[in-house]
Amino acid sequence: MKDVNVPALVVFVLFFALVTVMGFLASRWRRADDAAHLDEWGLGGRSFGTWVTWFLLGGDLYTAYTFVAVPAAVYATGAAGFFAVPYTIIAYPLVFLFLPRLWSVSRVHGYVTPADFVRGRYGSRPLSLVIALTGILATMPYIALQLVGIQAVLDVLGVGGGENANWFVKDLPLFIAFGVLAAYTYSSGLRAPALIAFVKDALVYIVIIVAVIYIPIRLGGYGHIFDSVAEHFKQTKAGSLTVPDNKQWTYATLGLGSAMALFMYPHSVTGVLASKSRNTVRRNMAIMPAYSLMLGLLALLGFMAIAAGVGKGDKGFNAQLSVPQLFANMFPDWFTGVAFAAIGIGALVPAAIMSIAAANLFTRNVYKDWLKPAATPADETRVAKAVSLLVKVGALVFVLGMDKQAAINLQLLGGLWILQTFVAIVGGLFTRWFHHWALFAGWAAGMVYGTWEAYGIASPKTKHFGGNAAEIPGIGEIGYIGLTAFVLNLVVAVVLTLVLRAFNAPDGPDETKPSDYSADAGDDELENAPEPVAAH
Repeated sequence: MKDVNVPALVVFVLFFALVTVMGFLASRWRRADDAAHLDEWGLGGRSFGTWVTWFLLGGDLYTAYTFVAVPAAVYATGAAGFFAVPYTIIAYPLVFLFLPRLWSVSRVHGYVTPADFVRGRYGSRPLSLVIALTGILATMPYIALQLVGIQAVLDVLGVGGGENANWFVKDLPLFIAFGVLAAYTYSSGLRAPALIAFVKDALVYIVIIVAVIYIPIRLGGYGHIFDSVAEHFKQTKAGSLTVPDNKQWTYATLGLGSAMALFMYPHSVTGVLASKSRNTVRRNMAIMPAYSLMLGLLALLGFMAIAAGVGKGDKGFNAQLSVPQLFANMFPDWFTGVAFAAIGIGALVPAAIMSIAAANLFTRNVYKDWLKPAATPADETRVAKAVSLLVKVGALVFVLGMDKQAAINLQLLGGLWILQTFVAIVGGLFTRWFHHWALFAGWAAGMVYGTWEAYGIASPKTKHFGGNAAEIPGIGEIGYIGLTAFVLNLVVAVVLTLVLRAFNAPDGPDETKPSDYSADAGDDELENAPEPVAAH
């Protein structure tokens, strides 16, 4: 091991042990009479109230990668890295319009995944399948990045040895973290990350509040920080305190596209569907912007790292380490351990939810729809548990076998992919006008165009998939590829629907009705709905 920060490591391990115990005890939290049910293991019995849902969604959406990557982007590029703040501000009013409808129709019909809804709404198993596979594909690199976040913390702690250390010794702490995550997710399902999210979010808020007060005091105040950052960017030409004119389209389209994609991710939908009522969802969309305030403060850590001289003079310095290194330099050792625990636990919570969401998609929309239609709820639960383990193994292999930049590039590509499900899912929540084959063609057009454009982008570190912005056809400005692909997706879906309607092409059956989209707990529409497993 190299220069191990023992006090910080001890605090980190203590918090890690605490959440591990909580993860296993979660299986007894509001325990169900019959746990062998996907509603129970994969959605926590659809029983979470306002505060549990708020902490669960916060723990789900604001991940270790967010903690590390947002200020790292600010550290590397300046104001352009703040795009994550306006996109979360845009996201919640946007999803307030359709997530309650998705909760209602899913509760009435027992849908566990967004692909379940697509199958029921359009009567199309092929369309449902590609929506599910897109969700799994987009989620895998996202899980891998949570492990990258843990790696960043372990690297600064000095755990695992140097770059020349034996590979097993070097990665042993990551294997241990992976084993713990896999074990309690397998045994407790969604209840584990829901319970641990309370600790994670509390730690994050404490660390951020302390950081934005204590670190500026040590650095001479915010005025000195911004002066130092301005001078740094003037000398390095690496970024700026404002978004340059030639990057404003990129900034705006990336913010809008990311806002639209945020709740298309399966893990986001899983947190919503686990809520016990429609009003719980609505209340959470109203109070979730509190996390956007935290995110804005978090982004400022990138500027603090510059002012503190983190990485100065090191041309090979990895910006992803800027915040962990800032904490190690500025905080007392014991509080550094608290801060690193916030990042580490901030990886475990979303990684667990993401693996559960991916397992739900495979189980319901691949295994049950295509491989074993007669599968019982117990069969579904067994398969989901096994798949959740395979998903985490895949993420671990990905992290150990590829460099961090590849993981980041694929996560950016995942955002582009998941955005292509927006038309089918959100469009279906408001209208049945689209033809399912037109939606399939639109999805394919968006996926192919977006992937091809991203493939052609090189960066100093990679030959392909080196960015997510390219020239917007017909406009000439540089914008987010995912949003351009989405527009193509929508245009193809509209045009082909008009053509197919003109030729009276047969359409699939719609198993939903208008009242399903406004049903709430206690309404008549839910009396005959599939009931969640009763808890005691």
